[in-house]
Amino acid sequence: MRLLLIYFSLFLFISCVNRSMEAIDFLIGTWKIESKNQYETWVKDSSNELIGQSYEINGNQKVILETIAIRMIDNKMIYEATVPDQNEGQTIQFASNPEIESYFSFENLNHDFPKQIQYTKISDDEIMISVLGDDGKGFSYKLIRQENE
Repeated sequence: MRLLLIYFSLFLFISCVNRSMEAIDFLIGTWKIESKNQYETWVKDSSNELIGQSYEINGNQKVILETIAIRMIDNKMIYEATVPDQNEGQTIQFASNPEIESYFSFENLNHDFPKQIQYTKISDDEIMISVLGDDGKGFSYKLIRQENE
């Protein structure tokens, strides 16, 4: 009986972890920043993590601005960002704030800027992103889903 309880608890734990990652699946695809020639793209890899990049198109050239990922680390959803010409190329991690349910807020209050990266699903085809620093100051922009990009 005790072994059955352990298996059941483990199953519930794994289900909750997967549900958390599945909740962010709405990001999968290619998104364009409204009124700009910049994009964000996300794919799910074989380990159930989201891997992406932010880029712009200059002429026919794709210029990577940032590589990004969302993965489970130590039972927490972590957003990772690597900007080649910032932070000496080091990846910066932002942990999801589980107390916020209406949008995803990834936070690293020890980082200079940003301290929060927030994703709010407006509809299946629109997302609002807020990039915030001290006292909630920063900027926001809307992403529009692209078809077959």
